[in-house]
Amino acid sequence: MKWDGNRESDNVEDRRGDSGGGGFGGRSVGIGTIAIALVASYFFGINPATVINLLSGGGGGGSAPSQQAPAKAPPANDEAARFVKVVLADTEDVWTAQFRAQGGNYVKPKLVLFSGRTSTSCGQGESATGPFYCPADQKVYIDLSFYKLMRERFKVEGEFAQAYVIAHEVGHHVQNLMGISGKVDAARRKATQTRANALSVRMELQADCFAGVWAFHANEARGILERGDVETALNAATAIGDDALQRQAQGQVVPDSFTHGTSAQRVRWFKRGIATGIVNDCDTFKARQL
Repeated sequence: MKWDGNRESDNVEDRRGDSGGGGFGGRSVGIGTIAIALVASYFFGINPATVINLLSGGGGGGSAPSQQAPAKAPPANDEAARFVKVVLADTEDVWTAQFRAQGGNYVKPKLVLFSGRTSTSCGQGESATGPFYCPADQKVYIDLSFYKLMRERFKVEGEFAQAYVIAHEVGHHVQNLMGISGKVDAARRKATQTRANALSVRMELQADCFAGVWAFHANEARGILERGDVETALNAATAIGDDALQRQAQGQVVPDSFTHGTSAQRVRWFKRGIATGIVNDCDTFKARQL
């Protein structure tokens, strides 16, 4: 992925080192389950609490948010942070243009780098929760140590896969600005568990598609993609859909419990977004077949 020299966003907050490490909300969770949850969060922006609940049947509940130090920017010589800032800037440019074309105003989300744990308006964020978006404060949270874990444990290489994580989370922010998240959350509260899960799947697949829309326009404007970039992301998506995660964790697949989509579905919707760059092509809620 070509990124060096592109614009860097100044909307990144660095909380690394501001708080200590810790477990998953005080619960005892097997390392295998956490690893699977990290895979899901790394590629798809899934809050691993959902995956852990799915695989272990554990209850939720994290500790209360703690006081944060004053916001600070990442060091100028931090290459990992620079990469994040460039990708975030790309998403800002793409979605600002998309909203403007529809007569709207894109509100840029802040991206927070953290390590160990950090407070959010959605509760305590932990390293085990991986990359996630909090609609209450309109911030994306990322612990960059997950990238190392993916390389070493799951043999996933490629900067585009890392960029995809950010783009997916920003996709959830776009859903929030468009009012989609609120409507879906309200519908899920009134629905059966199976129906609520199905709505979550459509939310996640739409965010995948929005990530593809970002990649389409960023590549057209700045030529960010290199040979093999898209294939790497798609191969990774194939390995870690709901079906693959469940098969790895428990040896069987329970479709009614899916909350993020199968590997094939994730690949299909990302490919749809990157093929056309058209936001309206990402309406998973009207699609008869995912």
